[in-house]
Amino acid sequence: MAFVPVYILDGARSPFLKARNAPGPFSASDLAVQTGRELLLRQSFAATELDEVVIGCAAPSADETNIGRVIALRLGCGDHVPGWTVMRNCASGMQALDSAAMGLQTGRHDLVLAGGVDALSRAPLLFPDEMVHWLARWNQARTLAQRLPLLRRFRPSYFKPVIGLLKGLSDPVIGLSMGQTAENLVHRFGVTRERLDAYAAQSHARALAARARGAFGEIVPLIDAKGTLYAEDDGVRADSTPEKLARLKPVFDKPYGNITAGNSSQVTDGAALLLLASERAVRERGLRPVARIVDAQWAALDPAVMGLGPVHAASAILARHGLGLNDPDLWEINEAFAAQVLGCLAAWRDESWCREHLGRGALGDLDMDRLNVDGGAIAQGHPVGASGARIVLHLVRALQARGLRRGMAAICIGGGQGGAMLVELCGQEGRHEL
Repeated sequence: MAFVPVYILDGARSPFLKARNAPGPFSASDLAVQTGRELLLRQSFAATELDEVVIGCAAPSADETNIGRVIALRLGCGDHVPGWTVMRNCASGMQALDSAAMGLQTGRHDLVLAGGVDALSRAPLLFPDEMVHWLARWNQARTLAQRLPLLRRFRPSYFKPVIGLLKGLSDPVIGLSMGQTAENLVHRFGVTRERLDAYAAQSHARALAARARGAFGEIVPLIDAKGTLYAEDDGVRADSTPEKLARLKPVFDKPYGNITAGNSSQVTDGAALLLLASERAVRERGLRPVARIVDAQWAALDPAVMGLGPVHAASAILARHGLGLNDPDLWEINEAFAAQVLGCLAAWRDESWCREHLGRGALGDLDMDRLNVDGGAIAQGHPVGASGARIVLHLVRALQARGLRRGMAAICIGGGQGGAMLVELCGQEGRHEL
């Protein structure tokens, strides 16, 4: 069945705020509501006219489990607008777009708010299992005689917290952290530490240059309860040079590994939202879309090399449309790790790898001037639930800014999956700037 185009009307995102070993100033729904309020206020229709709200979130808090519904209600969509939450790890925001698209394509919906959010700084600290079992026995005890033996068995080590975020960034099937899967790509394709650090430094340099020329107009400033303004991504660093990055110690494969905090994405809080519309809504309401989602693809692979997910997903779209690697004018590949992005590029030019995994010859070299032209998650951060939506949103803006037409957004996914979306700008007639 042909992919029915879905139209992107507008989009916005919050600043991405780096986690600093303490809960950040905003809950996940706070991030999305402040972002979504600004986005909806500039539309010709009311929030109550939306057909649904779909939000990707990898780590919702206990009191925001179905955060999609929480956000819909807080945005004033009304009791009658359904809100729901999707989770596909790092691609949750892209999954929200795809899930929304399916409702639009089938004619069930005409206007949908979709995107993603995560407040990773607020990921919970957990008790170890020993403490949980001890507390269960303590609560079952009814008398002092029953509780005294439990007090003698208590150990101070029971108070040592389990960091929920670290558990979430580890694969329970293969027993590897996401960083260790990136180390696997370094070894498979022979990527040097120098190349990793040079790529990471480039991400920061491109983000700084983009900020200086006003390329991040999709960012909606946030204001916290104390009146503090957060206007831009706070993890972008002017001093992230290859020389300084080379001094950092490996994190995941000590002492001889290559993956460091400096050439990895940042743990971040943030939200990214897009308004999507059906062709019917565009026609009947006289809307002026900026772009359309032309195709989408999900793929799966060995979790131990999950970073190659973008190759599997995007290559399928390219083949379907008869496109070469450099036919899209721009690419956004989410920068989970420098090793992961460079591993994808190496896989595309590796004849034997492409034959084995794609059933075709090598696709060649992706032009680096088309890839992540305004920096990526290494500089801007990676709020897991939001990143898939962010790369689609910024891809559209980057195409607009350069007078280009077609782009590919792709993302790797913990657990061994990949996602990709092909977008095209609408013609000059009936189009507006994001």
